[in-house]
Amino acid sequence: MKKFDTLNRLIDGGVVAVVRADSKEQGAKIAEACVQGGIKAIELTFTVPHADQVIAFLKDTIPSEKLIIGAGTVLDAVTARIAILNGAEYIVSPSFDLETAKLCNRYQIPYMSGCETIKEIITAMEAGVDIVKLFPGSAFGPCYVKAVKGPLPQCNIMPTGGVSIDNAAEWIKAGCVAIGVGGDLTAPAKNGDYAGVTAKAKEYVDAVRSARGGK
Repeated sequence: MKKFDTLNRLIDGGVVAVVRADSKEQGAKIAEACVQGGIKAIELTFTVPHADQVIAFLKDTIPSEKLIIGAGTVLDAVTARIAILNGAEYIVSPSFDLETAKLCNRYQIPYMSGCETIKEIITAMEAGVDIVKLFPGSAFGPCYVKAVKGPLPQCNIMPTGGVSIDNAAEWIKAGCVAIGVGGDLTAPAKNGDYAGVTAKAKEYVDAVRSARGGK
């Protein structure tokens, strides 16, 4: 049941913060700033130095009710296993990898793999991928989601890449269960402005809530 609980929390929150950083210290600060802004799902990418340590640190220091920690840019099953052992509750890849899907299924960890075409999406779904990561979202746009949902209404889609505060609502209204946000959200951190990251996080949370009909 843990897998379904994680998926429900991810979908309920609606925003996954994709955290990339130049150091583990910066990565941790960005993640904490996002959580303070109301984003509960953090995708700590394995491009961050010592990403496994950052995942473990966040898992140990932020209450579980405020954080769903995941690992991103996971290219193989070995990396996925390292992430899971350090506390990752879900795994995200830029493309589909069958061995990673099998490993995540074995340990009941949600696997969100990057897909572009209908064939890739169906292959991922058949392997147990519960949320398909449309990547890069900038190459398609919300209208592509509507097209995919025609023949595949059961497909859960989360775009990453090209998502901004200006189009966040469009993605949700097109049928996406969540949005993955990286550069636009974390940009203030480049200048050490973590309060700016928190402010951005609040904007995204509010945008998704409003797009879903909330206040």
